[in-house]
Amino acid sequence: MSDSKKIAYSIIKFLKEELTTLSPEACESIEVAIQCLESAYQIQYDDPTLDTGTPLAKIFASQGSNATANEVRQPTAAEKEQAESLKTEGNNLMKAENFQEALSCYTKAIQLDPHNPVYYCNRAAAHSRLNNHQATIEDCKAALKIEPTYSKAYGRLGLAYSSLGMFKEAKASYEKALELEPGNQTYVNNLELNEENLKKSMNRGNRVPDLEGFNMGALLENPSLIHSLASQFLSDPNLENMLSSVVSGSNNENGGIENLMRAGQRLMQQMQTSHPELIDQIRQQINNAGANTDPSKAKKD
Repeated sequence: MSDSKKIAYSIIKFLKEELTTLSPEACESIEVAIQCLESAYQIQYDDPTLDTGTPLAKIFASQGSNATANEVRQPTAAEKEQAESLKTEGNNLMKAENFQEALSCYTKAIQLDPHNPVYYCNRAAAHSRLNNHQATIEDCKAALKIEPTYSKAYGRLGLAYSSLGMFKEAKASYEKALELEPGNQTYVNNLELNEENLKKSMNRGNRVPDLEGFNMGALLENPSLIHSLASQFLSDPNLENMLSSVVSGSNNENGGIENLMRAGQRLMQQMQTSHPELIDQIRQQINNAGANTDPSKAKKD
């Protein structure tokens, strides 16, 4: 049995436990995420062979302890010099638009010197150019954990949030960047553009998770639609990165759990923002299904 199924099962088990502590609205989103995972990995929650015996929360606690231990070790002078060389190489690759290779250089630099916020911020830029926006967010947060006044990290964080349709979060990031670096025209322009996008999203009534009357109950009862959502989930690199950060506890021991809690909600928001036609199609199918089961709406001659 593949490890991926056991990992997915552990996530589902954690989500099931969280259902007792969340609001009804949040529970609906979590139920969608659970069904997507079960459909995508072809597993069932009641399959005891998938249970590793170690709760996900315990794994995260262990990961946090390891991260603390790693933070204590300081890189040697030679490691710092090599890391700087890799950063320079990565910068040159970015200029040449070799973003994947640049990302690899920044990752190697971080492995040598995980205390330098510039390496995380530069890798965030590479992730951004590769449209890995969730990974961009994680790296920007890692940079800000080391250097809370790093304006460039806030600026790139704003871009990532905006690309994911999270305009309120983007606004807060841009405002913080401008607070730290007043008058930066790039941040001013991005903030103005984000304000326009925020107004448009509010005018569209882009609400999560109900999506303006979206029948979540009908969705959960329709296996074919669940399969469509699962396919969308797996084909989106940002949502894939989100799950990856859940498993690895990337950079922030609490970040993975936060991503896990927001995964189902983010899926619906992403689909509404990036693929509104698919949401409309799903809504129409649900409405049609309801019409077919309602005798009062039967077609008349």
